[in-house]
Amino acid sequence: MNQAPYGIIKQASPQFPVRELLVVPHGNNDLTVGYPAFGRDIYERNLEFISRDYSHPKTGERISFRPSSTHESISVAACGFGSNEEFDAKRDIFDLRCLQAGYIVRTKEGVFTNTQITNEEKLKSLLIKAEKVKGIYLIDDIMAFAPYESFQRGVQDCDTFAQGGLARALEHTSENVANNLREITSHKHYKGGVNVWDFDDVKKPILKVVSLYSNRDIDGGRLDVNGYDWNGYINGYAFGVLNKSAEGTRIKK
Repeated sequence: MNQAPYGIIKQASPQFPVRELLVVPHGNNDLTVGYPAFGRDIYERNLEFISRDYSHPKTGERISFRPSSTHESISVAACGFGSNEEFDAKRDIFDLRCLQAGYIVRTKEGVFTNTQITNEEKLKSLLIKAEKVKGIYLIDDIMAFAPYESFQRGVQDCDTFAQGGLARALEHTSENVANNLREITSHKHYKGGVNVWDFDDVKKPILKVVSLYSNRDIDGGRLDVNGYDWNGYINGYAFGVLNKSAEGTRIKK
């Protein structure tokens, strides 16, 4: 007769660091990201941490993340922005450092979102089959292109910014206004409006990271949208989106 395994059954230690999860609305779906945001560090270093394996906070199963696109980053930030609730991107990210929303490529003609392609001919070829919507180009489900003439640079009010091509390309919307950015930049959060800077045209395509942060030196606050950052200039935070293919993957013992 086998002896029963009497004694304490202890909780197993997770094989990977435990990462909590945050679920937010994103278009007609939900989006799950790692919580808190990854950082604060330069974008390249934050991407390194996003690419690592983690353990699910409830099940202990292995999960992984991918870098968020600009429109995913904006959806997460907009959820509870300025609410002072448990998750408040204004308090926890924008007021402290910056949100590294994702890659952009600045060219002579405008701004491409969510790409690392810097070959001028390849970039131009992407526009051939792109859908032109209200002055911007929606290339696929992720990438967009905003010509410089489609948006205003410099200090502006929230409506001018949210209706401009840059905001709509970052949010990847075919609507007349980028609604999440309209909420983020509203007068109740930033009485000083929005400053879109370092989006000057360049001689050849250049890879950058678009960063959003609070300029608290301005009376009433102002949102700065910066197109200059790469690595080593601005430490900040980035979101990692849960890879559904990795969700619930059990660790082989």
